[in-house]
Amino acid sequence: MDLFTPVVDEARFHPNFRNILVRGRTAERAELARWADGFPDRDGKFVHEFQTTFNSCFWELYLFAVFKDYGHSLDWSNASPDFSICAEGLRFTVEAVTANSAVGKPAEWERTVAMMKSKPDLNALNREAIIRLSNSFLGKVRQYSKHYAKLPHVARHPFVLAIAPFEQPLFNLQYNRPITALLYDYYVDEQEFIESPEKYPAGPPGKSLGFVEKDNGAEIQLGFFNDDQFSEISAVIFSCTATWGKVDAMCGPGEKKRVIHSVWGSPPIGAPTCRTATAVDYSEVITDGLQVYHNPHAKHPLSPAVFRRTGVTQVFYDDEQDEWVREEVNNSLFWRQVFSFTKDEEQVLDPVQ
Repeated sequence: MDLFTPVVDEARFHPNFRNILVRGRTAERAELARWADGFPDRDGKFVHEFQTTFNSCFWELYLFAVFKDYGHSLDWSNASPDFSICAEGLRFTVEAVTANSAVGKPAEWERTVAMMKSKPDLNALNREAIIRLSNSFLGKVRQYSKHYAKLPHVARHPFVLAIAPFEQPLFNLQYNRPITALLYDYYVDEQEFIESPEKYPAGPPGKSLGFVEKDNGAEIQLGFFNDDQFSEISAVIFSCTATWGKVDAMCGPGEKKRVIHSVWGSPPIGAPTCRTATAVDYSEVITDGLQVYHNPHAKHPLSPAVFRRTGVTQVFYDDEQDEWVREEVNNSLFWRQVFSFTKDEEQVLDPVQ
């Protein structure tokens, strides 16, 4: 599948697709082509959609690369959901979806250097993310009820949503704060810690928000996985680092100088550790930054063994120990920002980080 030869007029290119075609990104395009190797264009529209809408297709390619890396068996005989998988003796399906910007609000590709150097209000950023993630989650729940639940290869098997956040210019700053608030009503208030660090010597406080209020005044009740209201959803796969920055980080030195800033969890409790390195000295794999959130009330649970791996964070309830488990946070990627430079040292910002 040739992703990069234009199949639409240049005027219809998505801004992110336009950016990855620029001179000096040969290594990055080759890396993405490796991700896509073996991915079937089942309806003959994928390349067109990749070039005109980008993010949802990019997310599907990332997921495909992840499943390949695990060695999971993929069954393409059914048109939907997006992925039918067999792993660890378990059959399950995965439906991919992206959280996108609301009408009238800045799109993720509209970020500026000034935005990236700013210190945004993290509570406002996370509130917007929660609202948009909720919208994507609920839309797929409705689709499951109307269509997927009736399919024989979906019924009686775990059904997983894979949600990627692209809802605002600085979406990559959210880490897991919005998704854990949405699913478990557990919110880590980094903004409060930033404003009053002396009050929290152990780090940012965690709290229950109960709900968030949308711009129109409607309330979104948080804790989707705290009862059985969404028992049809077995788990949520999530990552705010599955972006073009990951392609950059994985492709090696390439034709440009790249400086990679990242934050990783560190022992013993996953405290954030900052790292800065050039592409020559930096290492990242496809599953770094991957997060899996399990629904303890699922009708058809997904075994944590399916995605268990160093660096892959999973949250699940251990019935035997009668406690919540947050696995691999000590080795996980929280955040990454790539700054790329052409040979004449003119800075070039990658389209998505």
